Amino acid sequence: MRTIASEVLDYINKKPFLLSALSQRIINLTSLARQIQPEIEGALKKPAKSGAIVMALKRISENEEFLATHKIIKTLKNIGEITVRSSIVDYCFRFSDTLLDTQAQFLNHIKGKTAVFYTSSQGVAESTIIVSKNLSEELEAFFKEEQCLSKEDNLSAISLKLPTENVKVSGVYYFIFQRLSWEGVNIHEVISTANEFTILTDEASVNTAFKVIKELKAL
Repeated sequence: MRTIASEVLDYINKKPFLLSALSQRIINLTSLARQIQPEIEGALKKPAKSGAIVMALKRISENEEFLATHKIIKTLKNIGEITVRSSIVDYCFRFSDTLLDTQAQFLNHIKGKTAVFYTSSQGVAESTIIVSKNLSEELEAFFKEEQCLSKEDNLSAISLKLPTENVKVSGVYYFIFQRLSWEGVNIHEVISTANEFTILTDEASVNTAFKVIKELKAL
């Protein structure tokens, strides 16, 4: 059952600038309640008292999890360089005794090449290798003896640098992925280090994903 409190929370969650303003206590709750009252009543399909909306806003702004959001927003404002690459291919290989040697040979082969992208991630039983499409044929030649579990092409990669304090602020990744999910962006792969990470998505969604991430810096 939808309530005033749940509708107000949904409304606020979709307005990042309000999240920031409420967490900093720089917004008048009574004025905000009057402003959003028509939308809350429309969602509930019945009248909603302004006082009840004020109380819902007050509970949200005092919630510890909500206050933590302000720390996340401060961190995201300091996102560094954002790099977008298109025509990316994602390979997943079963881990073997020879896989690392094969990777080393391939890396030596492409050493010095410009305008190419290569990154990898190793799990327990499999390893992901992501390359520019112009390296695809060469990679497949080097890895022909390895077991390829999957191959996905027509992907785009978005890489971003996070401030060093991101490792001390819980919820940063969740906050980013939540916004991407709200906009219908399907994340195909994530590869990260301490202070930067790369997401892979289909090329049809890359503009939306870039817009979402860029807007996080302006919260």
